Amino acid sequence: MLHAVIFDMDGLLIDSEPLWVRAEIECFGEVGLALSQADCEKNKGLRIDDVVAHWYARLPWSGPSPREVEAKIVARIAELIRSEGQALAGMHKALAVAREAGRVLALASSSPSPVIDAVLDRLGIRSVFDAIVSAEKEAFGKPHPGIFLSTANRLGVAPTECLVLEDSLPGLIAAKAARMACIAVPFDWPHHDARFALADAVVPSLAHVTRQLIERIDRQ
Repeated sequence: MLHAVIFDMDGLLIDSEPLWVRAEIECFGEVGLALSQADCEKNKGLRIDDVVAHWYARLPWSGPSPREVEAKIVARIAELIRSEGQALAGMHKALAVAREAGRVLALASSSPSPVIDAVLDRLGIRSVFDAIVSAEKEAFGKPHPGIFLSTANRLGVAPTECLVLEDSLPGLIAAKAARMACIAVPFDWPHHDARFALADAVVPSLAHVTRQLIERIDRQ
């Protein structure tokens, strides 16, 4: 039986992916990397330290260290979210539906705490969650299942009693590796990767997350 629902954040609750792209293009541009939107989208769902390490390994720069570039990106995206961030369609409905039947709710994000705080403040949803977890303290980011296993532990719920909502393929893989059910809300619906079929359900937006859908997954 599903006792907990775990929400990803970026690209699921808030339309922050275009803001991440802007922040990365700006900050990597300052160290001489001319990245495109497509370049940035390749690393969607990964922790920012993994993104920076990815580009430093392929196109190493001189001057600021990778950690300094990472900090600059985090500061910039938090600034953009606080000034421009918008909730994605169906967010409030999905949160309400997830809470039904006495389920506990958690936020589990690859983003560092300053970005999570910016989102929760911008959307006014901090009090909705029983646990808020960042992958920044995990040994590995998504697609490793660590963040979801840590979140289940924080909630006091078995992983097999958890339902995850994710918009990225690394997040979906992490959820299934943790032996959790997963509803995928692909950021590029309907042109999403065929591997999203790994999810228990694939829907166009959070507006399509209904009580009936969750109950069907619960019975599987």
